[in-house]
Amino acid sequence: MKSDSAKHTPLPALALAALGVVFGDIGTSPLYTMKEVFASHHPVPVTPDNVLGVLSLILWALIMVVTVKYVAFVMRADNQGEGGIMALIALAGRQAGNNQRKQKFIMFAGIIGACMFFADGMITPAISVLSAVEGLGVASPRLHSMIIPITLTVLFTLFWMQQYGTAMVGKVFGPVMVLWFGTLAALGFTNILHNPEVLYAVSPLYAIHFFTNNHWIAFVALGAVVLAVTGGEALYADMGHFGRKPIRLAWFGFVLPALILNYFGQGALILHNPAAVQNPFYMLAPDWLMYPLIALATISTVVASQAVISGAFSVSRQAQQLGYMPRMLVQHTSELEKGQIYLPRINWLLMCAVMGLVVVFGSSSNLAAAYGIAVTGDMVITTLLAAMVFHGAWGWSWTKTLSLSAVFLSVDLAFFGANILKIPVGGWVPILIGLVIFTLMTTWKTGRNLLLKRLKSESMELNPFIEAMGGHPPTRVPGNAIFMTPNQHGVPHALLHNLKHNKVLHEKVILLTVKIEDIPHVYREDRLTVENLPNAFYRVIVRYGFKDDPNLPIDLELCTAQGLELEPMDTSFFIGKEALIAVPNSEMAYWREKLFVGMFRNADSVTNYFKLPPNRVVELGAQVTL
Repeated sequence: MKSDSAKHTPLPALALAALGVVFGDIGTSPLYTMKEVFASHHPVPVTPDNVLGVLSLILWALIMVVTVKYVAFVMRADNQGEGGIMALIALAGRQAGNNQRKQKFIMFAGIIGACMFFADGMITPAISVLSAVEGLGVASPRLHSMIIPITLTVLFTLFWMQQYGTAMVGKVFGPVMVLWFGTLAALGFTNILHNPEVLYAVSPLYAIHFFTNNHWIAFVALGAVVLAVTGGEALYADMGHFGRKPIRLAWFGFVLPALILNYFGQGALILHNPAAVQNPFYMLAPDWLMYPLIALATISTVVASQAVISGAFSVSRQAQQLGYMPRMLVQHTSELEKGQIYLPRINWLLMCAVMGLVVVFGSSSNLAAAYGIAVTGDMVITTLLAAMVFHGAWGWSWTKTLSLSAVFLSVDLAFFGANILKIPVGGWVPILIGLVIFTLMTTWKTGRNLLLKRLKSESMELNPFIEAMGGHPPTRVPGNAIFMTPNQHGVPHALLHNLKHNKVLHEKVILLTVKIEDIPHVYREDRLTVENLPNAFYRVIVRYGFKDDPNLPIDLELCTAQGLELEPMDTSFFIGKEALIAVPNSEMAYWREKLFVGMFRNADSVTNYFKLPPNRVVELGAQVTL
């Protein structure tokens, strides 16, 4: 589902906007990919056959992974027009139905995919901005000592600006990336003219010969070649903002040709001057263009980083909605685009992680050793989940599904296997990051389910309670009382506490349950249902999609059309505020219980999350033993 503004925007304008948001990551890969192949920790010997073989590998990786896998197939697996790992989890989960084994596999795989996305989101800004600023060392060796301070300054400014939103900066994203891709194409084309024999690498035979002649070296080289396709998953993740057609138009019409020209131009330069492997991208440019190119590259990597940061905000909010992360403060930075959000906690945690990576690793070559595990892991997860959608949603036979998935997995696993070799020299970083995030997400999901189970087991059945209120009615006072509860068939603890301590019931008692559906959006006409219960009790269920922004005061206005009048100034919200107690020998490990309790205490309040008026909220505490 495209955003409302995107629905009325011309196709060329959407394609231009997609250049700035979708293709920033993959568009800045030429800064470091060829350098890592020929001048990294495991360099490929610089020979004409090897250069042509590597170029052929890069070309066909772009075709197989990005063009065929993501553009031709995965982008068709949309959830009401939305893409991304969380949308794919929800879509695959719907196809699994009540099959518990499939549901557990989807949850496990999806969480791993989300963890890999966050790990990638930490490494991408670090390696992108650092590789751009490293051009200073090529322009003047005396400036080498300034690379780290300048990189940290650029990154701090980028994260600091997030709180003000991306609307103004976003207006220049598209034109900047047009200039960037145009520059990539021009530099590459100019150098191809000097050595047009690199065009032979279009044939996949050169990639095959590279493997047959080099074996182990060729396999290791895949760990660097995969850098050329990092960012390809963004085509699917950002599909909901622009739609398929603009992304495909930008990819085929501009991005793919520019990338191919630049990589082949770098290959032509290396054939002409093997010493250029130290930084083939910047050595494509004449001396007079060096500093403008460094400035443009830095700006372009900021654009690429901005897209990754915005994606982290979006995935975090979706994970909250689906119950994989605790509630966090979400700030909207645009009055027109509800998708432009800012999560302070995520922003500052990302900033610390990114800047820490820059300081610890010190160069883009060292960071490249950490890059790849997260991307290739996410590629494998996407293929597995997409296969379930191909079979379940599209009705493909298992033969057709497994045949196509086997082709994709053979490529994904080859890249993943090559990146496993990087673990001792930095590949452990995304694994560690992913493990920490995986522990947090699974702990929250498991703890939340355990808490709901405890609350449900300790609650009274609703229907007998309502009958008792009719047989022995307490004092009823004017006004409306809304009791929020996740269990629509039980009596909320807050209601029992209010009745016990205040000895009264309000004139109207509304039992409110919020449900998050496994679809991106729930249309307003389907948002709310009201059920009349005996003795002036009402059951109200409000439904949101995992990309919707909850706003209960506004959505409760829909009650009027279903016969329930709720005067805002005469309505109070009663919320249970549980104090959790971790105990040994429970259904969760004790250390995980303690971790969940800490996360629970630091979660954003229900009042803020659902945008309730603070002066109309009453919190009633209760202790719950996990």
